[in-house]
Amino acid sequence: MVEDVLIPHDGSEPSERALAHAMEIAPDAHLTLLTVIDPSSGFGAGAGAPGAAEVWYRSEKSQVEARLAGAKQTAEQQGMVVETVVEMGRPARTIIDHANSNDIDRIIMGSHGRRGVSRLLLGSVAETVVRCSSIPVTVVP
Repeated sequence: MVEDVLIPHDGSEPSERALAHAMEIAPDAHLTLLTVIDPSSGFGAGAGAPGAAEVWYRSEKSQVEARLAGAKQTAEQQGMVVETVVEMGRPARTIIDHANSNDIDRIIMGSHGRRGVSRLLLGSVAETVVRCSSIPVTVVP
């Protein structure tokens, strides 16, 4: 059976390690690289100027698609079957929803490794996905 593996990918070193781990442990898997654009990141973009939010989103999406294309190429060079997806929403919820609605067998994701007060204040997408997902999650440090 070929496994469908979701890899949340934000271009960070931890997400690159998650991709490498997925290629190592599931070389026959179908990989989906998902980047979630968090609309709160662009809150205030243009401070209400007409069309500013749309301009911000298009710019973000263009940058994300370029990063995903590089990650996809890396995986395809190793013989992997790869799909890329860009969605907008709250990262943890969007990752879980995408996994549930696309018959994903496993989620492999990086952790930014925040500790102490930073972790308490900022939360952790990986931690939320682990706690709330009914699909197995592997977190790569």
